[in-house]
Amino acid sequence: MYPGLHAVARANQPAVVMAQSGETVTYAELEARSNRLAHLFRSLGLKRLDHYAILTENNVRHIECCAAGERAGLYYTCINSFLTPEEVAYIANNSLSQVLITSAAKRETAIAALPHCPGVKLVLIVDGSGEGDRVLNLDEATSRFPDTPIADESLGIAMLYSSGTTGRPKGVLRPLPLQPPGQPLGLAAFLTKLWRYREGLTYLSPAPLYHAAPHTGVNLTIRAGGTAVIMEHFDPERFLQLVETHRVTHSQLVPTMFSRMLKLPESARRRYDLSSLEVAIHAAAPCPIPVKEAMIDWWGPIILEYYGATEGMGFTACDSAEWLAHKGTVGKAVFGDLHILDDEMREVPVGATGKLWFKTATPFEYFNDPVKTAEANSPDRTMTTVGDIGRVDEEGYVHLTDRTAFMIISGGVNIYPQECENLLVTHPKVADAAVFGVPNDEMGEEVKAVVQLMPAFEPCAEMEAELIGFCRDHLAHQKCPRSIDFELQLPRLPTGKLYKGPLRNRYWKGHVSHIL
Repeated sequence: MYPGLHAVARANQPAVVMAQSGETVTYAELEARSNRLAHLFRSLGLKRLDHYAILTENNVRHIECCAAGERAGLYYTCINSFLTPEEVAYIANNSLSQVLITSAAKRETAIAALPHCPGVKLVLIVDGSGEGDRVLNLDEATSRFPDTPIADESLGIAMLYSSGTTGRPKGVLRPLPLQPPGQPLGLAAFLTKLWRYREGLTYLSPAPLYHAAPHTGVNLTIRAGGTAVIMEHFDPERFLQLVETHRVTHSQLVPTMFSRMLKLPESARRRYDLSSLEVAIHAAAPCPIPVKEAMIDWWGPIILEYYGATEGMGFTACDSAEWLAHKGTVGKAVFGDLHILDDEMREVPVGATGKLWFKTATPFEYFNDPVKTAEANSPDRTMTTVGDIGRVDEEGYVHLTDRTAFMIISGGVNIYPQECENLLVTHPKVADAAVFGVPNDEMGEEVKAVVQLMPAFEPCAEMEAELIGFCRDHLAHQKCPRSIDFELQLPRLPTGKLYKGPLRNRYWKGHVSHIL
């Protein structure tokens, strides 16, 4: 998100365009605003390696809020804009954020979280009025500062959160060497090449900017001197219209978006000129084979797939031709040394399934969580994993088959069920609960809960509605079950561990894997 590389040569070129409103920020404006905010951070005492957080919907001011940190040597955390105040407070506190930047649309959530965030010195509203000394309008707060760079510029980066099997999100912290903000980390250079970015590209971002992939896509677009067209929310026909209107060259999507575009009437699908598209990247969840076949047939062999995690310990990738020759693959390892190991950390034969481990290509740790950091590492700390299960074929192409942590991917969004399970069992009418993903033709997976009630209560539609409502009162709706089934007794091992496999398997009969 560093605009300084192009602030003079591309001063009047749009750096950011909001798809629906048409609001535009030029490179000169982005440079000036991010400089003023960097000065404000310094005036508040934020020094290199300190932290702040951003809670906004896809907003025209979001990019400058990231860019200020990238030129001030700070770690910044983009918070899921659908979280509840208690969830926001947890991340703000866990990340040691000293400033929380939000918008009018998310103001209520931020203000409700603020009393529980003693470390937050200041809340900045990008498009609304202030409230007392601790909540200020961004432009008013930065107006007294110069629009030139701070004297001690250095590279800053995002510290995004990746949920874990404990149900609590974990900050993915990367070592941050002391170097100029115009010199990105090696991972950025790798992704620029992998995703075939070029100078002056036009990138269409249809996904929430707090996610790692769209955040990185827009970041690299700005560093390449391109224009990022940002959708406030995804709409399938609007996406096609925007490609034609802005002559979009690059985009990154998730399989659910493909599915929704394919379900448009034929007349709508053929109405727009998509010839400007050079690269369409997808990840977040393996794409159903019929969906990807149809997309390649429609858009041509411009679709690139990759598999990786927010942790960035390794990546696989394949282009359209490779995928057609190995349908269902997520590609070959292109970053990090991949190993498929059994439970005893032994290599499995070619074609056999095991857990995916990478000899870590880029070091990371879970911020302030040495226990979870250790769990993600092999005993000798040479390899890391996010717990996915898969196999490698004879030519080295990876096929995913399962997830050891029962992580759910719904519409490209990672959902970890433990948090919902932990909440459900606090309800006075619930004795035990299991949460996992079940098939959904459009979203890939949806959240399902299976509940064991306390002896005095009977399963019924009203009970299901009550428990779903209870979850929605405390968690972001995307984390909550869409439906609940009831069992007399949930299977637990003698150790007390919930044995979810047999429960989940009932819903996946007829599927060759637990991933859609």
